[in-house]
Amino acid sequence: MEITADILLKAYAIGVFPMAESHDAAELHWIDPRQRGVLPLNSLHIPRSLRKTLRKEPFRIRCDTAFMQVMEACAEPRPDRSETWINPQIKRLYQQLFQTGFAHSVECWKDGRLVGGLYGVSLGSAFFGESMFSRETNASKVALVHLVARLKKSGYSLLDTQFLTRHLARFGVIEIPRDTYHQRLDMALQIGATLDPELSREELEEFIRSCQGNPPAPSPDNLETDPDND
Repeated sequence: MEITADILLKAYAIGVFPMAESHDAAELHWIDPRQRGVLPLNSLHIPRSLRKTLRKEPFRIRCDTAFMQVMEACAEPRPDRSETWINPQIKRLYQQLFQTGFAHSVECWKDGRLVGGLYGVSLGSAFFGESMFSRETNASKVALVHLVARLKKSGYSLLDTQFLTRHLARFGVIEIPRDTYHQRLDMALQIGATLDPELSREELEEFIRSCQGNPPAPSPDNLETDPDND
């Protein structure tokens, strides 16, 4: 059966997401982890050095102006990963979701160049983070903070990171059992939310202050290393 954008949305609604084994793989695999990574939106931890970076505003932040460029950058080989799970079929499907308003990108620009960002899927008041990338130090981290700030401003209740890594644990991402995740997802799907692309300097500062005191999550020794190249 051919996978369509509509089937993809239905999969997200029951807690399942697709991945390919490699860029050249012809098939997609449906993933429903036993332990799911989530970032509680009231518990984002922003390291002190990153708070300083955010206040210096080294990047211009945009939303949804270069979605496919972000996807392409996320699919590029990295020093810690020679292969990607983002194959042409995934690119096509998520481009369709973007065109219908169900997928979004948060982008970091510097001197007219796209230097970092992330993308994901929005459904109800749930946001499913898919991938992120950096071509400048801290770019993906800045994009993540801006995403969370916009999600909170826009009334979202769930940020799904799929998996937990050491990198994500530093920001407060935790693991919850599959059944608990499905319950939270069901609740999030009952609430409508639309991602607001705008965030003023004052709103960002207020958000940064609200996160002070939030600790990073415990990071077990068997976790993977950073998923991006900051």
